[in-house]
Amino acid sequence: MGLRILIVLAVLMGVTGINSVTVRPETASTDGSAHPNSVPEMAEETGKKEVAEVAEEDVMATGDLNPNHYPAQRAAKVVQHYLNTRYGSPYRLFGLQRVNSGNAEDVAESGRKYQLEISVEEIIGKTTQKCSAEVLFPRGERRHSAQVQAPCDELLKINTAAQEEDLYQQYKMNQILLSAQYLPDSHGHVEHDMRPLWHLGIVASSFIMLNESTEDTLFNMAQVANITQLATENDQIKFDSHVLLHELVSQEILHWKLQFTWSPAEGVKVLKMDQLPHCHDCEKPPNTN
Repeated sequence: MGLRILIVLAVLMGVTGINSVTVRPETASTDGSAHPNSVPEMAEETGKKEVAEVAEEDVMATGDLNPNHYPAQRAAKVVQHYLNTRYGSPYRLFGLQRVNSGNAEDVAESGRKYQLEISVEEIIGKTTQKCSAEVLFPRGERRHSAQVQAPCDELLKINTAAQEEDLYQQYKMNQILLSAQYLPDSHGHVEHDMRPLWHLGIVASSFIMLNESTEDTLFNMAQVANITQLATENDQIKFDSHVLLHELVSQEILHWKLQFTWSPAEGVKVLKMDQLPHCHDCEKPPNTN
């Protein structure tokens, strides 16, 4: 039993040290590869909180869950990604503040369903709401994305229409197409005029994290390695982006290419998302517990 406890704790401790990501400098290049990156500011922007010390717990437990343990945290993080994909914008970004309570149950052949009471923050406007959420991780040979219900209506009342329209017109009228790298930089800093691009990268990344999330994963967005505005003939602003995601269970840095569009009327729509080959030179983030 003692050995089992040590093994479980060794695996779970990865969730406590999630405030920084370090990637070796030699991987930086003009093709948008990784850059040294420490992201304390990223932790604030995504509303991510360190998980409390974790005791031994069956990750497939049913019934009431410890809000600070992996099962509840993983399911709640999926709700954050869901809200960003549905409602995120350059001026509206959602983060998980805390899990207040939760329970899990097996649902016949459908999968495992989590009922959660969580506190969600709209980070830019600094507004917090307690929400009820339901997350179903489907079962079956063919993997499907988690199904989420999270009616956090109060957070959606924040009106950012004027800001978004101003930014949209600015981007549409650009004589030189926008381009940026390393958001945030190695000091966790993002220039003020680059923040909307960074936020768009976070929202677009949530589509990947929502699609890839299972009961065995816990994703966080680490960095927009590069983002470039593309020429377009319709009303949608189009971007190419290379993002770095931190998978906290394996402590891997995952590289993804994204192409997506944005407009105030249609929101963020992802056109393509492709995972790049594993980065063997990338250092795993150190634990900071």
